[in-house]
Amino acid sequence: MAIDDQIEGKLDEVKGKLEEEVGKRSGDPSTEAEGLADQFKGKAKEALGEAKDALNKGKEAITNN
Repeated sequence: MAIDDQIEGKLDEVKGKLEEEVGKRSGDPSTEAEGLADQFKGKAKEALGEAKDALNKGKEAITNN
């Protein structure tokens, strides 16, 4: 479902922000980079969920007419 992708995306973003901060504070560039990657992955999942939602709404509008 679209909302599932959006929720998973937001969770990945939050996880990534935490991981990035841990990497910064501990001086671990690898952990920081993983956090940034998770944030990107989360944003992509959110965008996918939003796109699915828009397609479903469009499909409903066509079907109901």
